[in-house]
Amino acid sequence: MTDQPIRHVLLATDLSPASASATEEALTIARRSGAHLTVLSVVDPRILRLPGGRFLRRVDQEQARVEAGVQALVARAREARIPATFLVWRGDPSEAILEASAAEDVDLVVMGSHGRGRLGRLVMGSTSARVSTESDRRVLVVDSGG
Repeated sequence: MTDQPIRHVLLATDLSPASASATEEALTIARRSGAHLTVLSVVDPRILRLPGGRFLRRVDQEQARVEAGVQALVARAREARIPATFLVWRGDPSEAILEASAAEDVDLVVMGSHGRGRLGRLVMGSTSARVSTESDRRVLVVDSGG
């Protein structure tokens, strides 16, 4: 990391247990630096589709579930006196994180790693690897510990 002050932190979360460590780290950084926290979660319609074209859940149902989750994180941040807002976008998670970090002019992106290993990354790709490689912002990838 550079010596530039951190004024705005973007927490990119899928609300899974693998994101818990990243959430804690983002809250700690925002609290210590007095930064604004934006919580971003992305609804990826591709992962809701089952073989044969049917949907596991409707996209609007998933959007509502995700919005409730990020609102809870924002409430938690505000209770800790951290100014916080949220975004819920639809689409490819990597692209959404990259676009949101630029649109919100964040200083730091904090995200978790699912720790899928080499084969998992080969098959599923790695959102954290792509964001780390392509972002023009500082990126902190927090290992899920799992």
